[in-house]
Amino acid sequence: MDQYVTGAAIKRLREKQNLTQADLAVILGVSDKAVSKWETGRGYPDITLLEPIAKALRISVIELLSGNDIINLNRSSNILKSELYVCPVCGNIIHSTGEAIVSCCGITVPPLEAEEKDEEHFISCEKTEDEYYVSVSHEMTREHHISFLAFVSSDKFDMVKLYPEGNAEARFRLQRPGLLYCYCNRHGLFKQRV
Repeated sequence: MDQYVTGAAIKRLREKQNLTQADLAVILGVSDKAVSKWETGRGYPDITLLEPIAKALRISVIELLSGNDIINLNRSSNILKSELYVCPVCGNIIHSTGEAIVSCCGITVPPLEAEEKDEEHFISCEKTEDEYYVSVSHEMTREHHISFLAFVSSDKFDMVKLYPEGNAEARFRLQRPGLLYCYCNRHGLFKQRV
């Protein structure tokens, strides 16, 4: 059986809260021997204890299951430091203003890593009056298409969802400098400074 929460994670998070095994055991209503077994990998906490364990360790259940506690270092919410996530199952697009653990369709979704535009994903950007007209010369079939275009500045995130058999184009209000993103369902995320 695969371990759904690691003992090393429980130990590290427990120590971070300055709790002893006995302290955690009292909070959870279990024996300190049970906590010791979890931490040494000789046993697993009952699944009904996941939420109480997460609460005692001051993290979310998703953080407990992943073994990572997330601290958003982007407290000023500079949108240019945004993270983008796309669910590989349903195509759901998730935006966060900093580090997060994102779960969709029962799986943990990693953040996308944007690459610089290439010849196949060249982002054309034309300035017209008070807008940017953005387009990508890319096939738009169900199997291979640009899923979304986004413009991100230090204080705004603007995204346009695109669909197969449509055009890979959008208009964004002219703002301060920022980043343009395009997401190809086969090749991932690409970016270009504007």
